[in-house]
Amino acid sequence: MKKILLVLSFAALALAGCKKQAQTDEIIIGASPAPHAEILRAAMPYFEKAGLKVKILEINDYIVPNTALDSGDIKANYMQHEPYLINFNEKNKLKNKLVSAGKIHFEPLGVYAGKSSDLKNIQNGATIGIPSDPTNGARALLLLDSLGILTVNKDKGFTITELDITDNPKNIKIKAMEAAQLPVSLPDLDFAVINGNYALGAGVIDKVITTESKDSKSAQTFANIVAVRESDLQDEKIKKIVEILKSEPVKQYIKDTYKGVVIPLD
Repeated sequence: MKKILLVLSFAALALAGCKKQAQTDEIIIGASPAPHAEILRAAMPYFEKAGLKVKILEINDYIVPNTALDSGDIKANYMQHEPYLINFNEKNKLKNKLVSAGKIHFEPLGVYAGKSSDLKNIQNGATIGIPSDPTNGARALLLLDSLGILTVNKDKGFTITELDITDNPKNIKIKAMEAAQLPVSLPDLDFAVINGNYALGAGVIDKVITTESKDSKSAQTFANIVAVRESDLQDEKIKKIVEILKSEPVKQYIKDTYKGVVIPLD
């Protein structure tokens, strides 16, 4: 609890400073430290070349960036996918509707090597860790289905659970765990399906074997976006920021830096 309060207090202090700049032409973008703020920093020379004065405000939290955007303390944020934003709009009393200004990248779930790295010859009874939260758990099962490891009832989409496994020829044992614990649990698992951000933070991206495709339904559904107030959706500066983040130089930076753990979208 203390850690959460410290994060919120830090964010509040930072945002208080931003209010003084509210009347300037500086564009403040709230972002998670990795990979979002890193990508924004890589794009900074292109923002400057376009005459945009962008300030990056790193916030290690998923609530403050949206409440700050709603209140006008920041102009945009880059830290979430659209389903999360839609849910945030529905569950919070906001003064403004928050919307996506553009899809920038996808953080795919990947299969990571634990005690084994040979997916093609997976052992009978192997244990695979997956995220325990419903959405990512469903994504993990769909990924394992796409790899031919097991079969699920895909009609239920992102609501499937282990109960929807219809064929399991290798008697795979699915171990659902809190997503952040999966990277550190790799030594105890044969494989694990891990979110890209957690793999990146834990330094295990070298253990990735395969990931969700950028053409998958997951990629289109859970793409990370630049969020703005609906009233700013047609703002030319916002449009230019999104254009730059989707440009080839920034895409190349993402490809070179994250090696498939973060994937740029077209």
